[in-house]
Amino acid sequence: MTGPGLGTRLRHLIELLDGDVAVVEEELGLTGFRPRYAPFLRTLAALGPSSIRDLAAAVEVTHSAASQTVAQMDRQGLVSLSPGTDARQRIVDLTARTRELLPKMEQAWQAAEAAGRELDAELPYPLSEVVIAATEALQRRPHRDRIRSYL
Repeated sequence: MTGPGLGTRLRHLIELLDGDVAVVEEELGLTGFRPRYAPFLRTLAALGPSSIRDLAAAVEVTHSAASQTVAQMDRQGLVSLSPGTDARQRIVDLTARTRELLPKMEQAWQAAEAAGRELDAELPYPLSEVVIAATEALQRRPHRDRIRSYL
């Protein structure tokens, strides 16, 4: 087979989706926001201050990915970090600036979700359902095991 593989096609799809979300967020005055911040900021808005471990679980990413994203948001002044109950734990909270921007962020999130539903309706299979099914299949049998079976 020639041409891009599945991973390349998925990365390109994410680039298309996230790139356009970023453009709209910029137009709304949400400068410096990245689409990957949305689930973290939404979780913090809903739950209040949370540990990085709890954020990772809520957003369904690894602790390492959550820690990296929180560090980026901290550098941009979107969140604040404080010590937790032990030396290894850090508590993440929204900054006052971010709280002021929550209505604009919510507007962008709602619009992105509506646009996603519109995209799902245009496809032969709803992308949101395919992504969930693919994730569940890979949790049952990791891709590495699938690859190894062909070696």
